[in-house]
Amino acid sequence: MAAERRARTGGRAARPGRLPWHRSLLVRLLAASITIAVCSVAATAWLAARTTTSALQREQGQVLADDARIYDTLMGYAAAHTDWSAVKPALARLAERTGRHITLTTQDRRPVAVSGPASQDLPPRASALVDPLRADPALLPGVQADGIDPRAVGPYRLPAAERKQLSHLARTLRTCLRGTGFSAGVTEGASGRPSLVMTGDTGIQRKVGEVCGVFALDEPTRTEKRALDRLNALVGGCLKRQGLDPVVVGLGFAPAESVSEPVRRCVDTARREQLAPYVAPPVLLFVASAAGSPAAPGFDLSSANTAKVAGVAALVLVLTLAVTVTVGTRLVRPLRALTDAARHPTQEHLRVPVTTHDEIGHLAAAFNDLSERRERLEEQRKAMVSDVAHELRTPLTTIRGWLEAAQDGLAASDEAFVASLLEEALLLQHIVDDLQHLAQADAGRLRLHAEPLSPRDLLDQVAAAHRGRAETAGVTLTTRIENAPTLYADPARLRQTVGNLLSNAIRHTPAGGTVTLGCRGDGEEIVIEVADTGTGIAAADLPRVFDRFWRADRARGRQTGGSGLGLAIVRQLTEAHGGTVTVTSTPGTETVFTLRLPATPDEALLPR
Repeated sequence: MAAERRARTGGRAARPGRLPWHRSLLVRLLAASITIAVCSVAATAWLAARTTTSALQREQGQVLADDARIYDTLMGYAAAHTDWSAVKPALARLAERTGRHITLTTQDRRPVAVSGPASQDLPPRASALVDPLRADPALLPGVQADGIDPRAVGPYRLPAAERKQLSHLARTLRTCLRGTGFSAGVTEGASGRPSLVMTGDTGIQRKVGEVCGVFALDEPTRTEKRALDRLNALVGGCLKRQGLDPVVVGLGFAPAESVSEPVRRCVDTARREQLAPYVAPPVLLFVASAAGSPAAPGFDLSSANTAKVAGVAALVLVLTLAVTVTVGTRLVRPLRALTDAARHPTQEHLRVPVTTHDEIGHLAAAFNDLSERRERLEEQRKAMVSDVAHELRTPLTTIRGWLEAAQDGLAASDEAFVASLLEEALLLQHIVDDLQHLAQADAGRLRLHAEPLSPRDLLDQVAAAHRGRAETAGVTLTTRIENAPTLYADPARLRQTVGNLLSNAIRHTPAGGTVTLGCRGDGEEIVIEVADTGTGIAAADLPRVFDRFWRADRARGRQTGGSGLGLAIVRQLTEAHGGTVTVTSTPGTETVFTLRLPATPDEALLPR
């Protein structure tokens, strides 16, 4: 099987073809890198999303808290003042605490007050409407269903005397409650009216309150009575216009009995009408960041977030190292096997196992191929040394034998004696010349003197030189030339090449046979063929025809077998001209040696 494989590949081990993309080492490394990158990006994105979301939630909570503080402060100011003329110090304090730029405008966006420079553009939408008579329950907890800020008391604000009187009453009532074992606290509303705050069962509170006369604190003062009379008058006028019965509104600002929705709207409208002269007019509130854009949450990498990022980065680094070590180990293992095999003595010709089908697997296969070719070359070198010794021993033995015979007086030193010695010397010279040609070709020092020449003239010269020998052997020598263009080559070397093939064909063709020397153009090549009807070459021997000192019949003498270097020289000279030589044979029928030379001159052959 190995011989057949070498025969199919010209004596060389088969080389692996192009790798499928999914087995390429580059693709695998790229896949590993992409996997690591995707994991890193995914981990970073997840951490960034979690951290940013948490930070934004905290920042949004802070923003809402700051907005609620700004809104509450400004609503308190509006409930206690009739205009906005003195609000600037309050805006400055709020801006310093929250880091925001605050602007108050009328409802048609005319500036009323600004916390800082007034050169900034207003956001497209207002943050809120500051109107104590229409408060936003979402930003101002504690606001009743009527939407009126409890701090907007207007005419219900108690003077100092009444406030002092009620405070004294509240302390007295608290002392009474404590005497009954019931605890109570005193709070003061926006109007200055004190109230008792009791804890415990509601029924017990009512009984204890009756004992101490707690309900006396709920009686309106003179100032409150005047304000309530004005409120009831406004409510009565609203109800009368709607054809409804009048109702009485107390300090709780709700009718004593359950009322319909129209009555409730009249009460709310009357309250706003009564309080309007005592509060600041409605304004639009614009809250923006210090740079002028609408206030938005920021993100600062806290120490906890920094620790999370560092932890995820460390995890990704560990995973990267693990993947790199795993992939690197798999890659290095066959490389180490190659290194160990390369370090062994050359005579061992080790092979390495091919465990993968990627570039490293191909490298191992190439190494095995190289080792096999080196082993084969070593065998050829040994065989060549043996063949050279054998080829030189025969003529040297003959010359020695004749000389010893002459020395012993057994052979006369006549003309035949000298001719025999000269023939053996010429044979030695021929072998040495052939070896020198091959050595020059192997070393790349074979010099060619190329020039344009006619293939017809070349073949006629070679045929003329061998025609006498062919006639002596009883072989018919013919030439056939078909429209061959001018050839650019070294005429002496090319004559030697074709002459070796022609001499070899005549030698192996029996009497009555035919040897044909042909030439033709084939596209960009010139084809020279030497065909004979001789004994032929077995198919198993065809791959070794051009090996040095090789003979199909090892028992053949030098008279029929030559030195065994002719065909090796043919291949070297042909390749030096940039061409190729091949052979086909049918034993007992025909053998054809084919030279293919480039029609255009090789740059290496051009004169310099």
